[in-house]
Amino acid sequence: MKISGSPLAYWISSLFFAIFDKAKPLSSIASPRKGMVTADNPRFIRQWSEVDYSSISLSSKNRADSVASKCKWFPYQKGGGYRLWYGNHDWVVNWEGDGRELLNMQSEGYPVGSTNHNLDYIFKPSLVFSKIASSYSHFRFSPQGFLFDDASGVCFVRDESKIYDILGYLCSKTCSQLTSILNPTVNLQPGNVASLPYIPAEGEATNIVRQAISISKDDWDSLEGSWEFMRNPLAGSAQDSKSLEASWEAWSELTRQRRKTLYELQQQNNKIYARIYGVDKEISSDVADDQISLLQADRELDIQRLISYAIGCMMGRYSLDEPGLIYARSGGFNFDPSRYTKFPTDADGIIPVTDESWFEDDAAERVWEFVKVVWGGDTLVENMEWLADSLGRKAGESAAEAIRRYLTTSFYKDHLQTYKKRPIYWLFSSGKQKAFECLVYLHRYNEGTLSRMRMEYVVPLQSRMQARIDKLTDDIDSATSSAQQKALQKRKDKLTKQLEELRRFDENLRPYADQRITLDLDDGVKVNYGKFGNLLAEVKAITGGKED
Repeated sequence: MKISGSPLAYWISSLFFAIFDKAKPLSSIASPRKGMVTADNPRFIRQWSEVDYSSISLSSKNRADSVASKCKWFPYQKGGGYRLWYGNHDWVVNWEGDGRELLNMQSEGYPVGSTNHNLDYIFKPSLVFSKIASSYSHFRFSPQGFLFDDASGVCFVRDESKIYDILGYLCSKTCSQLTSILNPTVNLQPGNVASLPYIPAEGEATNIVRQAISISKDDWDSLEGSWEFMRNPLAGSAQDSKSLEASWEAWSELTRQRRKTLYELQQQNNKIYARIYGVDKEISSDVADDQISLLQADRELDIQRLISYAIGCMMGRYSLDEPGLIYARSGGFNFDPSRYTKFPTDADGIIPVTDESWFEDDAAERVWEFVKVVWGGDTLVENMEWLADSLGRKAGESAAEAIRRYLTTSFYKDHLQTYKKRPIYWLFSSGKQKAFECLVYLHRYNEGTLSRMRMEYVVPLQSRMQARIDKLTDDIDSATSSAQQKALQKRKDKLTKQLEELRRFDENLRPYADQRITLDLDDGVKVNYGKFGNLLAEVKAITGGKED
């Protein structure tokens, strides 16, 4: 009866029972709250990467700031997978004009409006947690500038100088044990957090928590899913090495050191709070490996990320000349090619991805160019061999064949996973024969893109394929062995099927090109992707999937 909610916690020790008997609830110094329910997530929420980056305000300190920014989109805490200390910054919400649309939904005829706006707290630094925790409860620091979703509970600390100590407590094993007493389910509610018994650490954990946040932020920002991503870590360390393998080894060591340091910090944090709460004889300071929510080096995955970064440099999203996001506007507006001198960006944001090299700006060819620019020409062959092996090269496959196979069969699947089925590079595809496929950068797409795709790629490719077929016919006639004839005939049959598919694709593409379709990035990928019929790959997966 002395424990909030009167749980059937018959198994707890007298030491833990004493905590509830003597400590004040966390609600005495903090205000755990439910996040906002928009009542229409597809209308109001986007991944930050799918909208015009210039329409996002990342630094609003308060509501007045948000209005003054004249921006439409604002960072939105929306729960997410297990992540301690910092991260899961994936989403933005439409809060234009101080939430004008969102706050006035019922005047538009909605049966219910949005709720839990927390207007007195939004944009303030806070502590957030994912309400659904499959293994461990996990709390993170949220810097200023965010609003909060119902999937993410939020805890506002009245005295912000204590925010780090409270986060240290919430991330400790002691708190995890107390949380399991108050709520043994996987659904953690703000009321459970408010009821947690709290004993001040008086600043003991502050430096530990600051370091844990810093390490976790660096880790989060090393992925291109972060809006503070600077450059791929392998490419970033290339100046110290001419070897791709050596760059990966350096990254592997960095991730190992980060994990080791964070392990030690979490261990110290556990010791502090177990002692403060008087349960150090019952709670060990050990930290399980899966409680360290940082990246581990993974050769195949890291090379896939490097290729994604290379594609981004081709598209103009990133540049080898400058760190950070370079271009993520709309329609190619104000795109400046002069910012890409080391590795020139693609002229039109259309990059062919085909099973052989038909075009100069072919993706596979430009990956070689990228590696040469970053690590130098002297070691290009050995670097490409290592890269191909990292992707799971098949027996008898050359490095060029392995890289091309990855780009034509697996890259887009990985891209959809990275961007949670809201791709920023769209795959236009002629069909199963893969006669022609190309990636188009969402932010550089404009009303003339399809016409350019047709006239500079699809139409010329038909002529080139026909010429190749005619040459194969002559080669078959002059072949000196039946085995040679058979191999040439197999190649000719494949090309003939591809040419038929390509002609059908051209017929389908022409009317869409004539329409000069425009996109409104504010509508999001799920809406915009559906405007092109069956010209695009994975349409159903992207437009028909359930909302996250």
